[in-house]
Amino acid sequence: MPNPNAVTSVPAAAPEAAIQYFESQFTFETDCWDTHEAMRGADPGFVLLDVRGPALFEKGHVPGAINIPHGKIVASRMSVYPRTTLFVTYCAGPHCNGAARAALRLARLGYAVKLMAGGVTGWLDDGFTLEAGAISAREVAASQPG
Repeated sequence: MPNPNAVTSVPAAAPEAAIQYFESQFTFETDCWDTHEAMRGADPGFVLLDVRGPALFEKGHVPGAINIPHGKIVASRMSVYPRTTLFVTYCAGPHCNGAARAALRLARLGYAVKLMAGGVTGWLDDGFTLEAGAISAREVAASQPG
């Protein structure tokens, strides 16, 4: 029998519990690869939100994303989006909880939301590039329904 350690001292979940847990994660998050593939189409079915500050967004962001810092996600600003809008949030990377803060704000406002696991760090690790610069008012308007 192996010596107890930090990994083995707590038993693993039963397979049925593990299935339930891991399946549920896909309702809360997506990954960079799947987001990239979806963004290649004309209508990915979601709005991609970079929830970092404007300076970091301008320095480099995922192509097709719009910038709404997580602290600016409020009912008045989001009211231009129908309640049926799905949002995907991301921030700097796994060390940043901004995407989770944004997802919580969106959920509290009644929107469906997923977090893009890995954020900018994961995007770059997957070999994808960022685009620099601010999004023009025209591009922001084009990302909004109606």
